Amino acid sequence: MPSSSTRASGEPQPSRGADALETLLERAGVEASLIAPLARYGKLVLEQNQRFNLTGAKSQEELADHLLDGLSVASYVREPYVDVGSGAGLPAIPIAIATGMPVVMIEATTKKARFLESVLELLGLRGAVIAERAEIAGHRPALREHFASGTARALGSGPTVAELLLPLIEVGGAAVLQRGAISTSEHIALEDASLMLGGRIESDDRVEGDRRIIVVRKTGLSPPRFPRRPGIPTKRPLCV
Repeated sequence: MPSSSTRASGEPQPSRGADALETLLERAGVEASLIAPLARYGKLVLEQNQRFNLTGAKSQEELADHLLDGLSVASYVREPYVDVGSGAGLPAIPIAIATGMPVVMIEATTKKARFLESVLELLGLRGAVIAERAEIAGHRPALREHFASGTARALGSGPTVAELLLPLIEVGGAAVLQRGAISTSEHIALEDASLMLGGRIESDDRVEGDRRIIVVRKTGLSPPRFPRRPGIPTKRPLCV
């Protein structure tokens, strides 16, 4: 496991942030045993966010929402599990904390990948970080159609996420998509793209407000040409 680590700055503000996060998570009804490690992870995120743009969450309240959002998909995943475009580690790190399962996080930005390595070490979580683009990782024999479940958050449209994620999922496994409001046209495009990639939408669950969790079941092998070369899944989403 990588030996790099994220050091506490010694400033009082991050500590108060951890306390605030604990209170927010407790009020949200999070299981007592998960509150301390989630708050510690949140403290690391807030500290690192002062150094470079790790996440759009700038306050304890915003970050608490992201942590809760990550916990909401924990019951949908099983190992081996992969998260694509992990960024600050959402939802992968909350899932690792809640389930104890190892996580493989694919993150192309070097600074973010190093941060994720340090989080795994500091929190004693099992897992690995792959510092490369998902379009490349999806063609690696050791990773392709290897995982029983996977997530991808804030990577673009539904068809884009499906193209980056489904080639990594084994037949019978599930890609778990966290989406906000989704138009009818995007939903249809996601259905069609999933079929092209060897999957089908199995469920579409409303979580809170416009938030939803869409499960795409892998029913057959993904065609070898997917995912397309870096940047294309985002620039030219399938079926849009």
